[in-house]
Amino acid sequence: MTSGSPLYLPRYFEVMKDKLPSQFLVSQSVSVDFNKDSTLPELWKIHETAMRSFRKKFDSITSIEELTPHASPSLLDLKVAIADKILQSCHFCERRCGINRKKKEIGYCRIDAVSRYSAEFLHHGEEPELVPSHTIFFTGCNFSCVYCQNWQISQSPESGMPILPQEVARIITLRRAYGSRNVNFVTPTPHTHTILKILNGLRVNVPVVWNSNMYYSGEIANLLEGVVDVYLGDFRYGSDECAMKYSNAPDYLSVVTRNFIKAYSSGEILLRQLVIPGHIECCTGPIVKWTKQAVPKIASMNLKKSKYQKKFDIIFNSS
Repeated sequence: MTSGSPLYLPRYFEVMKDKLPSQFLVSQSVSVDFNKDSTLPELWKIHETAMRSFRKKFDSITSIEELTPHASPSLLDLKVAIADKILQSCHFCERRCGINRKKKEIGYCRIDAVSRYSAEFLHHGEEPELVPSHTIFFTGCNFSCVYCQNWQISQSPESGMPILPQEVARIITLRRAYGSRNVNFVTPTPHTHTILKILNGLRVNVPVVWNSNMYYSGEIANLLEGVVDVYLGDFRYGSDECAMKYSNAPDYLSVVTRNFIKAYSSGEILLRQLVIPGHIECCTGPIVKWTKQAVPKIASMNLKKSKYQKKFDIIFNSS
């Protein structure tokens, strides 16, 4: 059995074939009454109630034809409003810098309210389940990995092209028409507010892939439910000491394991593990053991040798 089998990522394949709606389209169809001027705690309370409606609707839909029309305002509108509020005291990731990005203040990722991307194209180098994948590479990152292969863009958040959400939504629509299986947002966490606006401008059915280091806050995890179909997640380290040494990521294990468990309950997962020389016992081994115990029905676990980026698939028993 290969990792590209529809037995793995079953809902993703149904969305890809336009048999089921992507999660963000379902959120667009859930009507929510809210005031953008409400406080963040008030908006979160409304979000909690709206998500109960989303889950009930999401679980009941058996075909894309059953999707009701776009609501206004919708649950996705509410998610956009909440992300916009968070920008004023940023805690998109677990560094929780607390700066006001709308006033051009910058924290660890050095990104203000304007998102930029370095490239977008139909990518054939991702996991076989995904290709051709419409991959959008954002600039900037909330990690500082000593081995980063994309350091030219991850450490240069001011580079690239400023994003106009409606324009990117138009490009995604065109790429889908030309054969993309999904839209794949790379290094998305600092750009959550922009991605939600992009998706809110989309009307085409396309699976959403969140291609990240999984180091985002619990609040962002709640916003992603009802938006993301597949979490293409990195699980790099089996110890906090290694995470600090190589990526300057405090409290790594508690944050990433929490987010994988949340993703496991609300979407589907492709998990990547970077095999660092000399770190089999402290990192790779514990990660494989934890994955088997905590999230056993993930699609596959891709182990990547750091030197040549050669991949090995470990397919977990889904029974």
